[in-house]
Amino acid sequence: MDNYSISAATIREAPVTAAQRLRFLGPGFILSASIVGSGELIATTTLGAQAGFVAFWVIIVSCLVKVAVQLEFGRHTILTGATAMQIFNRLPGPKVGKGRWSVWLVLLMMLLKVVQLGGMLGSAAIVLHMLFDGMPVWIWVALLALTISLLIYRGYYRIVEKTSLWMIGMFTAMTLISVIALTFTPYGYTFSEVMSGLTFRLPPEVVAVAIGAFGITGVGSDEILAYNYWCIEKGYAAYAGPREDSEAWRRRAAGWIRVMHLDAFLAMVIYTIVTAAFYLLGASVLHDQGAIPSGNQLIATVSLIYTETLGPGVRNAYLIGAFFVLYSSVFASLAAWTRLYGDIFGQLGWIDFHDRQERAKVVRILAWVLPIVWASVYLFIELPVFMILFGGAVGSVLLLLLLYAVIHTRYSALRAEKTSIPYSILFWISAVAILAVAVYGIGAIV
Repeated sequence: MDNYSISAATIREAPVTAAQRLRFLGPGFILSASIVGSGELIATTTLGAQAGFVAFWVIIVSCLVKVAVQLEFGRHTILTGATAMQIFNRLPGPKVGKGRWSVWLVLLMMLLKVVQLGGMLGSAAIVLHMLFDGMPVWIWVALLALTISLLIYRGYYRIVEKTSLWMIGMFTAMTLISVIALTFTPYGYTFSEVMSGLTFRLPPEVVAVAIGAFGITGVGSDEILAYNYWCIEKGYAAYAGPREDSEAWRRRAAGWIRVMHLDAFLAMVIYTIVTAAFYLLGASVLHDQGAIPSGNQLIATVSLIYTETLGPGVRNAYLIGAFFVLYSSVFASLAAWTRLYGDIFGQLGWIDFHDRQERAKVVRILAWVLPIVWASVYLFIELPVFMILFGGAVGSVLLLLLLYAVIHTRYSALRAEKTSIPYSILFWISAVAILAVAVYGIGAIV
């Protein structure tokens, strides 16, 4: 069944109990695999190393405020069956060819974000170089690009979902154990230190890193876009059926939206806990030593958060875990980017994205092309921290565009589909927080 083609034949009644809904979770697991890599392991610990505890609030806000925008975007998907770029191509404004300005702008932002993915791929290669010193980093970069292409080449949703879940489990557990062990070391933190990071102040010298971290931690702009495709491929929109003015359709759609809410909420709990853990480790261990992750020493520096808490004997275990979390992040990103780029090409009139065979062909081609581009960019720049934080800053700009798209569709295409007052309040808190952080960052930098 092609879940991008919604018809009466795809209709399925939504589960009614929490236990039944658990069977239909999945899109959030893929997002967690993508988020936990570059955002938590690198950007979060780098911010903690530079700022200490004072910027802890940036990380917490980043994880919590963006999920309402994700939910609204996913709600639109279930109610209309529209892909992410279909939503953008329906925004008001001029067209260039068949694509509106908004689609072209997303394409530009995604082209800039190849720098971020290059940094993530390079970081995973650095880990393997540290584990197996016999080969230079560039060979590992090439091998990783090849293996990721092979995994995504077939493009099946279930493979992406299961692999993502397996890859993040072990490393998440190890990180939480390290936070607990930290209290028994000279780097143990106090309650007052943690609370000092929740005062909503930010030293000017760490604003640039904080903005990059805000854009890349929690669910970022590209993860929100990706969530659209995973909700479609999981079947949420297809199961709700074609949009129609009937009580049966409204009941089904509401039921599958509840499933999506549970999926997104559980994912948010997981990545918020892990993100907070990474930040506390960075602020406690790295900040006190003045150890700022940078260059090809990035992974070696970050490894201190484990060796200083669990002992030097865990170095190889950390490196293995770091590899899997970085690899999973690039893996999940490639899976999403093949869909997103294909959708962009479809809206620009270059391909027919809704033709199943043509879409599969484009996914297979991009599965090879994108890793080659990422590898080339890393080998040219070779500054993984800068590359990842640069991608986070680009993501913050893209998040503003995404916010505009969500607000517009909420009060135009979906104006007939009312939401509860608490949900609307949560949505606007999310929107205002995103705007406030963006304005604060621009003002501080200027």
